[in-house]
Amino acid sequence: CQANRMMLESPENTRRVLTFLALMAASLIGLLLLPPIHQDQNYHDFADQRTILGVPHFWNVVSNVLFVAVGVVGVAQFRRDAAIALLFLAILMTGFGSAYYHLDPNDQTLFWDRLPMAIAFMTILAMAVGERLDAKTGAILLWPLIAIGVFSLLLWRWTGDLRPYGWVQFFPCLVLPVLFLRFPPKYSCTSYWLIAAALYVLAKLFEFNDGAIYSVGSILSGHTLKHVAAAAACFAILRHFQKRQPIRVASV
Repeated sequence: CQANRMMLESPENTRRVLTFLALMAASLIGLLLLPPIHQDQNYHDFADQRTILGVPHFWNVVSNVLFVAVGVVGVAQFRRDAAIALLFLAILMTGFGSAYYHLDPNDQTLFWDRLPMAIAFMTILAMAVGERLDAKTGAILLWPLIAIGVFSLLLWRWTGDLRPYGWVQFFPCLVLPVLFLRFPPKYSCTSYWLIAAALYVLAKLFEFNDGAIYSVGSILSGHTLKHVAAAAACFAILRHFQKRQPIRVASV
Protein backbone atom coordinates (compact mmCIF):
# COMPACT_ATOMS: atom_id res chain seq x y z
CA CYS A 1 0.00 0.00 0.00
CA GLN A 2 2.80 2.40 0.87
CA ALA A 3 4.52 1.65 -2.45
CA ASN A 4 1.29 2.34 -4.35
CA ARG A 5 0.78 5.60 -2.48
CA MET A 6 4.33 6.75 -3.23
CA MET A 7 3.89 5.91 -6.92
CA LEU A 8 0.64 7.85 -7.19
CA GLU A 9 2.10 10.90 -5.45
CA SER A 10 5.40 10.90 -7.36
CA PRO A 11 6.40 13.92 -9.49
CA GLU A 12 6.42 11.67 -12.56
CA ASN A 13 2.82 10.64 -11.95
CA THR A 14 1.82 14.27 -11.37
CA ARG A 15 3.43 15.21 -14.67
CA ARG A 16 1.49 12.49 -16.47
CA VAL A 17 -1.81 13.63 -14.98
CA LEU A 18 -1.13 17.27 -15.88
CA THR A 19 -0.15 16.24 -19.41
CA PHE A 20 -3.41 14.37 -19.80
CA LEU A 21 -5.45 17.30 -18.47
CA ALA A 22 -3.62 19.71 -20.78
CA LEU A 23 -4.27 17.43 -23.76
CA MET A 24 -7.96 17.19 -22.86
CA ALA A 25 -8.28 20.96 -22.50
CA ALA A 26 -6.37 21.63 -25.73
CA SER A 27 -8.53 19.21 -27.69
CA LEU A 28 -11.71 20.83 -26.39
CA ILE A 29 -10.44 24.31 -27.24
CA GLY A 30 -9.29 23.00 -30.61
CA LEU A 31 -12.93 22.32 -31.50
CA LEU A 32 -13.29 26.06 -32.04
CA LEU A 33 -10.92 25.80 -35.01
CA LEU A 34 -13.25 23.41 -36.79
CA PRO A 35 -16.34 24.49 -38.72
CA PRO A 36 -19.69 23.52 -37.16
CA ILE A 37 -20.77 19.95 -37.86
CA HIS A 38 -24.46 19.35 -38.52
CA GLN A 39 -26.40 16.11 -38.44
CA ASP A 40 -26.67 14.51 -41.87
CA GLN A 41 -30.36 13.75 -42.31
CA ASN A 42 -29.50 10.78 -44.53
CA TYR A 43 -28.19 9.14 -41.35
CA HIS A 44 -31.78 8.28 -40.41
CA ASP A 45 -32.38 6.31 -43.63
CA PHE A 46 -31.33 2.84 -42.53
CA ALA A 47 -31.22 -0.01 -45.00
CA ASP A 48 -33.64 -2.32 -43.19
CA GLN A 49 -37.05 -0.61 -43.27
CA ARG A 50 -39.12 -3.75 -42.60
CA THR A 51 -42.08 -3.74 -40.22
CA ILE A 52 -42.49 -7.10 -38.47
CA LEU A 53 -45.19 -7.91 -35.90
CA GLY A 54 -46.26 -4.29 -36.13
CA VAL A 55 -42.82 -3.01 -35.07
CA PRO A 56 -41.19 -0.64 -37.61
CA HIS A 57 -37.50 -1.24 -38.31
CA PHE A 58 -37.96 -4.46 -36.34
CA TRP A 59 -34.42 -5.81 -36.16
CA ASN A 60 -32.83 -2.42 -35.44
CA VAL A 61 -35.28 -2.09 -32.54
CA VAL A 62 -35.26 -5.56 -30.98
CA SER A 63 -31.48 -6.05 -31.26
CA ASN A 64 -31.18 -3.49 -28.45
CA VAL A 65 -32.36 -6.11 -25.98
CA LEU A 66 -28.71 -7.20 -25.87
CA PHE A 67 -27.66 -3.87 -24.31
CA VAL A 68 -30.50 -4.13 -21.80
CA ALA A 69 -29.43 -7.65 -20.81
CA VAL A 70 -25.78 -6.69 -20.26
CA GLY A 71 -26.80 -3.52 -18.41
CA VAL A 72 -29.18 -5.32 -16.06
CA VAL A 73 -26.53 -7.88 -15.10
CA GLY A 74 -23.88 -5.19 -14.60
CA VAL A 75 -26.06 -2.93 -12.46
CA ALA A 76 -27.24 -5.85 -10.33
CA GLN A 77 -23.77 -7.27 -9.80
CA PHE A 78 -21.88 -3.99 -9.19
CA ARG A 79 -24.56 -1.87 -7.51
CA ARG A 80 -22.20 -1.21 -4.59
CA ASP A 81 -19.59 0.41 -6.85
CA ALA A 82 -21.04 3.73 -8.01
CA ALA A 83 -18.84 4.24 -11.08
CA ILE A 84 -19.20 0.70 -12.43
CA ALA A 85 -22.94 0.66 -11.71
CA LEU A 86 -23.27 3.99 -13.53
CA LEU A 87 -21.48 2.56 -16.56
CA PHE A 88 -23.83 -0.40 -16.80
CA LEU A 89 -26.85 1.77 -16.11
CA ALA A 90 -25.79 3.86 -19.12
CA ILE A 91 -25.46 0.66 -21.19
CA LEU A 92 -28.92 -0.41 -20.01
CA MET A 93 -30.43 2.95 -20.96
CA THR A 94 -28.62 2.81 -24.31
CA GLY A 95 -30.75 -0.22 -25.11
CA PHE A 96 -33.96 1.67 -24.37
CA GLY A 97 -32.78 4.90 -25.99
CA SER A 98 -31.67 3.17 -29.18
CA ALA A 99 -34.90 1.16 -29.42
CA TYR A 100 -36.90 4.36 -29.00
CA TYR A 101 -34.87 6.07 -31.71
CA HIS A 102 -35.21 3.25 -34.22
CA LEU A 103 -38.99 3.16 -33.85
CA ASP A 104 -39.04 6.62 -35.46
CA PRO A 105 -35.56 7.78 -36.56
CA ASN A 106 -35.19 11.57 -36.41
CA ASP A 107 -33.04 14.15 -34.64
CA GLN A 108 -35.35 14.38 -31.62
CA THR A 109 -35.34 10.65 -30.90
CA LEU A 110 -31.62 10.40 -31.75
CA PHE A 111 -30.91 12.63 -28.75
CA TRP A 112 -32.18 9.89 -26.42
CA ASP A 113 -30.11 7.29 -28.24
CA ARG A 114 -26.91 9.28 -27.87
CA LEU A 115 -27.39 10.58 -24.33
CA PRO A 116 -26.70 7.31 -22.44
CA MET A 117 -23.90 6.48 -24.90
CA ALA A 118 -22.21 9.80 -24.10
CA ILE A 119 -22.44 8.99 -20.39
CA ALA A 120 -20.94 5.55 -21.02
CA PHE A 121 -18.05 6.95 -23.10
CA MET A 122 -17.18 9.53 -20.44
CA THR A 123 -17.47 7.01 -17.60
CA ILE A 124 -15.09 4.63 -19.37
CA LEU A 125 -12.62 7.47 -19.91
CA ALA A 126 -12.70 8.47 -16.23
CA MET A 127 -12.29 4.86 -15.14
CA ALA A 128 -9.33 4.37 -17.49
CA VAL A 129 -7.65 7.48 -16.08
CA GLY A 130 -8.27 6.13 -12.59
CA GLU A 131 -6.77 2.75 -13.37
CA ARG A 132 -3.83 3.79 -15.54
CA LEU A 133 -2.83 7.24 -14.24
CA ASP A 134 -4.24 8.10 -10.85
CA ALA A 135 -7.28 6.78 -8.96
CA LYS A 136 -8.05 10.13 -7.32
CA THR A 137 -7.88 12.01 -10.63
CA GLY A 138 -10.19 9.47 -12.28
CA ALA A 139 -12.73 9.83 -9.46
CA ILE A 140 -12.58 13.64 -9.62
CA LEU A 141 -12.99 13.67 -13.41
CA LEU A 142 -16.00 11.31 -13.49
CA TRP A 143 -18.78 13.84 -13.00
CA PRO A 144 -17.19 16.72 -14.95
CA LEU A 145 -16.68 14.37 -17.90
CA ILE A 146 -20.28 13.18 -17.67
CA ALA A 147 -21.38 16.83 -17.56
CA ILE A 148 -19.38 17.47 -20.75
CA GLY A 149 -21.09 14.50 -22.39
CA VAL A 150 -24.59 15.67 -21.45
CA PHE A 151 -23.83 19.28 -22.38
CA SER A 152 -22.46 18.24 -25.77
CA LEU A 153 -25.85 16.79 -26.68
CA LEU A 154 -27.83 19.68 -25.23
CA LEU A 155 -25.67 22.03 -27.29
CA TRP A 156 -26.42 19.96 -30.38
CA ARG A 157 -30.16 20.27 -29.77
CA TRP A 158 -29.86 24.01 -29.09
CA THR A 159 -27.52 24.95 -31.94
CA GLY A 160 -27.37 21.97 -34.33
CA ASP A 161 -23.58 21.74 -33.82
CA LEU A 162 -22.18 18.24 -33.30
CA ARG A 163 -18.56 19.22 -32.66
CA PRO A 164 -18.65 18.70 -28.86
CA TYR A 165 -20.42 15.35 -29.22
CA GLY A 166 -17.80 14.33 -31.78
CA TRP A 167 -15.20 14.99 -29.08
CA VAL A 168 -17.14 12.90 -26.57
CA GLN A 169 -17.26 9.97 -28.96
CA PHE A 170 -13.80 10.11 -30.53
CA PHE A 171 -11.46 11.63 -27.89
CA PRO A 172 -11.67 8.44 -25.77
CA CYS A 173 -10.96 6.38 -28.91
CA LEU A 174 -7.70 8.31 -29.37
CA VAL A 175 -6.63 8.50 -25.72
CA LEU A 176 -7.60 5.08 -24.37
CA PRO A 177 -5.13 3.12 -26.55
CA VAL A 178 -2.34 5.38 -25.31
CA LEU A 179 -3.34 4.91 -21.68
CA PHE A 180 -3.63 1.13 -22.05
CA LEU A 181 -0.40 0.68 -24.02
CA ARG A 182 1.77 3.25 -22.25
CA PHE A 183 0.91 2.76 -18.56
CA PRO A 184 0.76 -0.43 -16.48
CA PRO A 185 -2.62 -1.71 -15.24
CA LYS A 186 -3.73 -1.83 -11.62
CA TYR A 187 -6.01 -4.77 -12.35
CA SER A 188 -5.69 -8.05 -14.22
CA CYS A 189 -7.70 -9.15 -17.28
CA THR A 190 -6.76 -6.20 -19.48
CA SER A 191 -7.35 -8.49 -22.46
CA TYR A 192 -11.10 -7.97 -22.08
CA TRP A 193 -10.64 -4.24 -22.77
CA LEU A 194 -8.70 -5.12 -25.93
CA ILE A 195 -11.49 -7.48 -27.01
CA ALA A 196 -14.03 -4.73 -26.35
CA ALA A 197 -12.02 -2.27 -28.44
CA ALA A 198 -11.81 -4.73 -31.35
CA LEU A 199 -15.55 -5.38 -31.18
CA TYR A 200 -16.25 -1.64 -31.12
CA VAL A 201 -14.18 -1.18 -34.28
CA LEU A 202 -16.12 -4.05 -35.85
CA ALA A 203 -19.38 -2.36 -34.84
CA LYS A 204 -18.34 0.85 -36.61
CA LEU A 205 -17.44 -1.14 -39.73
CA PHE A 206 -20.88 -2.74 -39.69
CA GLU A 207 -22.45 0.70 -39.26
CA PHE A 208 -20.60 2.20 -42.21
CA ASN A 209 -21.60 -0.75 -44.42
CA ASP A 210 -25.25 -0.87 -43.41
CA GLY A 211 -26.72 -1.07 -46.90
CA ALA A 212 -24.01 -3.25 -48.43
CA ILE A 213 -24.51 -5.93 -45.78
CA TYR A 214 -28.30 -5.80 -46.07
CA SER A 215 -28.06 -6.18 -49.83
CA VAL A 216 -26.62 -9.68 -49.32
CA GLY A 217 -29.83 -11.67 -48.98
CA SER A 218 -31.76 -8.93 -47.13
CA ILE A 219 -31.44 -10.92 -43.90
CA LEU A 220 -29.88 -8.50 -41.43
CA SER A 221 -28.50 -5.01 -42.00
CA GLY A 222 -25.12 -3.65 -41.04
CA HIS A 223 -26.75 -1.47 -38.40
CA THR A 224 -28.40 -4.43 -36.71
CA LEU A 225 -25.05 -6.23 -36.67
CA LYS A 226 -23.53 -3.04 -35.26
CA HIS A 227 -25.83 -3.42 -32.25
CA VAL A 228 -24.77 -7.05 -31.84
CA ALA A 229 -21.05 -6.23 -31.99
CA ALA A 230 -21.37 -3.20 -29.70
CA ALA A 231 -23.36 -5.22 -27.16
CA ALA A 232 -20.66 -7.90 -27.34
CA ALA A 233 -18.10 -5.18 -26.55
CA CYS A 234 -20.18 -4.22 -23.51
CA PHE A 235 -20.26 -7.88 -22.47
CA ALA A 236 -16.46 -8.04 -22.72
CA ILE A 237 -16.27 -5.04 -20.38
CA LEU A 238 -18.66 -6.79 -18.01
CA ARG A 239 -16.41 -9.86 -18.00
CA HIS A 240 -13.43 -7.66 -17.20
CA PHE A 241 -15.07 -6.36 -14.05
CA GLN A 242 -16.31 -9.82 -13.11
CA LYS A 243 -12.87 -11.43 -13.37
CA ARG A 244 -10.35 -8.68 -12.61
CA GLN A 245 -8.08 -8.81 -9.57
CA PRO A 246 -5.79 -6.10 -8.14
CA ILE A 247 -2.21 -6.39 -9.33
CA ARG A 248 0.07 -6.13 -6.33
CA VAL A 249 3.08 -3.82 -6.52
CA ALA A 250 6.13 -5.06 -4.68
CA SER A 251 7.14 -2.97 -1.70
CA VAL A 252 10.40 -1.02 -1.96
